[in-house]
Amino acid sequence: MGSVAVIMRAKNSDWVIGQALASLASQDFRDYDLVVVDSGSTDRTLDLVRAYPHRLISIPPQSYYPGPVLNDAIAATSHDLVVFWNSDCVALSPHTLSRLVAAFDDVQVQAAFGRQLPRPEAHGWVRRDYAASFPATGAAPSWLPLSLVLAAMRRSIWTQRSFYRAAWGSEDVEWGHWARGAGHQVRYIADAIVMHSHNYTLRQLYGRQFIEGEADAFIHPQRRIGLLRGAVRAAAAVARDAWWCLRSGDAGGALMATPRRAVGQWAYWRGQRHGHRRRAAADGDASHGQRVVLERHESRRT
Repeated sequence: MGSVAVIMRAKNSDWVIGQALASLASQDFRDYDLVVVDSGSTDRTLDLVRAYPHRLISIPPQSYYPGPVLNDAIAATSHDLVVFWNSDCVALSPHTLSRLVAAFDDVQVQAAFGRQLPRPEAHGWVRRDYAASFPATGAAPSWLPLSLVLAAMRRSIWTQRSFYRAAWGSEDVEWGHWARGAGHQVRYIADAIVMHSHNYTLRQLYGRQFIEGEADAFIHPQRRIGLLRGAVRAAAAVARDAWWCLRSGDAGGALMATPRRAVGQWAYWRGQRHGHRRRAAADGDASHGQRVVLERHESRRT
């Protein structure tokens, strides 16, 4: 495999981007060109980025829609293989990138993504979710066809199907579902390991779940999760979260299980309803979902 492009999106990431860049620079695979897409950082993010060879693409904050931004960044490169590396993910091995890239030695592989481990300070419910989503061996669960926190994709397959623009979020999941349905191979690389997780506040969780619900209305248009079914799902998740937290000695996490899942399910239902209304009206404006999530996002500076 020749030179690859590494695309890193950032905004007000100075709390972690230095670690992310240092871990990238320490990889045993060094034949890459780094492209940083910054959407209006006001902290020390760009100062930290300047310490590393890179190409900077600056966009205004209001222009940040993940799918279109990624499409534009890929179009600005000419590499046959494009790697996606979040500014808040840190490689846990010097072989992370080489093992991800090695997946493409198999000509049948069109995309691949790595394993994510939670940060040391991750809450119990976060640890439970990550254990289920990113197993140490075998394949990723069927409901996670791709995660762009750490992933790679052949340029040739992207030219066939770029990232969607219909909703603000879940561009990776939407693309992964398309790839699977079209018979393309997306491989989970369990030994390409990074550290990445978020202890969302209830406010941040609302934004995250709203955009996931909106996106699912476009990804799974025949699927509707009503309030009653959502409440049953939330209750089951509360039980699982509480049990996991109590086993881990996280009593506070167990107490927060109910409000956390209630807020998440309510936000998902509202987002899904908004998405279905947009689909029915052929409304191409995804700005409401953008506002909902970015007004609550951890990168927001007041």
